Amino acid sequence: MGRDEHNKKKNNFLAQTPKNQVSDGRDIEFAEEFADTADKVAQQRSREADRRAKRK
Repeated sequence: MGRDEHNKKKNNFLAQTPKNQVSDGRDIEFAEEFADTADKVAQQRSREADRRAKRK
């Protein structure tokens, strides 16, 4: 038997992604302290586009 066969557990408490996690399909990192005017305008446009998309 290998090492993996001895360490199998039914519940993996260290899972990377919870099974009940809800995602919008985006993986975006944003730091407010590094944002310039163009970044803030782009964020606003993105929020407005998301709002329009959800209404349809």
